[in-house]
Amino acid sequence: MVDHALRQTKQKDAVLKTLHRCDDFISAQDLHRQLIDSGLSIGLATVYRQLNALADAGQADTIRLNGSQLFRMCQDNHHHHHLVCEHCGRTIEIEPPDEQWLRKTAAEHGFTLHSHTVELFGLCPECQKA
Repeated sequence: MVDHALRQTKQKDAVLKTLHRCDDFISAQDLHRQLIDSGLSIGLATVYRQLNALADAGQADTIRLNGSQLFRMCQDNHHHHHLVCEHCGRTIEIEPPDEQWLRKTAAEHGFTLHSHTVELFGLCPECQKA
């Protein structure tokens, strides 16, 4: 049986290429608009399917911001987190927090730590000036 998520298609190539050009997280709708503007005929459902397959395969990061799911190809394959501007979407990869602090915080509340996701949201310097 063929794993369709790994199959190379024209649409998947276009989504990958366009997503690689985005420095910040982007919504499926905005990515779809960029693909259409570039002359590619692709459905929004196909863009969602490709982005979710990339996220499921660990090839793309995804976050929720202001009620929307956003996607991004990350530059590093090592464990990292993001600092994200809530206004313009500017994104910076940051190092993960100290593992001991995470375990201590979980233990203080009676939890065991299996995994963690830390994303920091705020305003970048440019948006603070506006």
